[in-house]
Amino acid sequence: MQAADKKLGLWTSTSLVVGNMIGAGVFLMPATLASFGGISLIGWVCSAMGAFLLSKVFAHLSNLVSVWCTNAAITVSFISALSTFIPALATNSLLAIATGLATIWFLTWINSLGIFTSGVVQLITTILKIVPIILIGVVGLFYIQLENFLPFNSSGSSNIAAITATTTLTFFAFLGIECATIPSGSVANSAATVAKATTLGTLIATVVYILSTVSIMGMIPAAQLKTSVTPFADAAVFIWGHGAEYWVSAGVAIAAFGALNGYILIQGQLPFAIAKDKLFPTVFMKLNAKGVPVLGVVISSVFVSLLMSMNYTKALVEQFKFLMLMTTSTILIPYIFCTASYLIMRFKLPFKSSKNLSMAILLATLTFIFCLWLIIGLGQETVFWGFFLTMSSVPIYVFAVWKRDKV
Repeated sequence: MQAADKKLGLWTSTSLVVGNMIGAGVFLMPATLASFGGISLIGWVCSAMGAFLLSKVFAHLSNLVSVWCTNAAITVSFISALSTFIPALATNSLLAIATGLATIWFLTWINSLGIFTSGVVQLITTILKIVPIILIGVVGLFYIQLENFLPFNSSGSSNIAAITATTTLTFFAFLGIECATIPSGSVANSAATVAKATTLGTLIATVVYILSTVSIMGMIPAAQLKTSVTPFADAAVFIWGHGAEYWVSAGVAIAAFGALNGYILIQGQLPFAIAKDKLFPTVFMKLNAKGVPVLGVVISSVFVSLLMSMNYTKALVEQFKFLMLMTTSTILIPYIFCTASYLIMRFKLPFKSSKNLSMAILLATLTFIFCLWLIIGLGQETVFWGFFLTMSSVPIYVFAVWKRDKV
């Protein structure tokens, strides 16, 4: 049992949510959205609304009671930021892969030292990352040129199709909503802390995302922005001149580094929690001397390394977009099941009034519709590969359940 002073508090838990969200999607998102035009801002609003619905579901679940390709995408973001300092990373695939692998395994080692150490690293990197991102977002508002948002829809498709596509893309940036709930056994006063951290983290991430996207899209013409692998650094140069790209890229690299640290922490906690329910092999419950379920971390990092390496045949922005959609496709189904679980668990408890009943049903219904809409927006190919990755784990799950019931 961990001592109380070694458990995660509100701000560390919030930093786990914020750090995993922001590090996962903000860096290359403006470049990814540039081909859609100003209409992508509506996509941000829609994905933020969906994220808040899900944050309420997870917050309620915490009171009632992994995604490998995510880490691969975050590693790509980290390498993209480092390319400002080491330009060869943007063109030399072997160097980029080696750098990515070194980062993954360094953080795997950090996370083997204990959850408190990982939490401290997460809190520090979250604070360091937010400062330059918010600075670009706020100062950039004074350099916006409205013509950069025109044409409002430059995707060549209908407005509905463009909003659906951009909502699907931007929702990737909100993955990590559930991160405070996963290591709940290591959180002080977990029921209240997790609920507050989930909602507060989602709010902070939403403000940072929309503010920075508006500023960058308003400063940099779409034709230039969609080919950029360092949009935040380019925005800094636009505002402060050459030299500014280095400190901004450093902040972006710290952000990706912190997000990767947070998700590697989750890689071990998630299979550990499932194994405790006897739905995973008991080997995932084994702890090292620091109390860390290190086997889950190591195995997951192996798969992250393979996935990142296999996809370095694409350009950075295209690779990021591919991994982003793959991640979203594999996480939406668990989100739907979590929504259903919330409703089932809520109905097992008495309702204080008919209003409480109506609000529970409304929350679950809206969240389900939102997730279903995003699945449709992912497109046939992405859904197919996401389904393939998800179903590949089914035999392991079925075997684990069979073994548990047999015992």
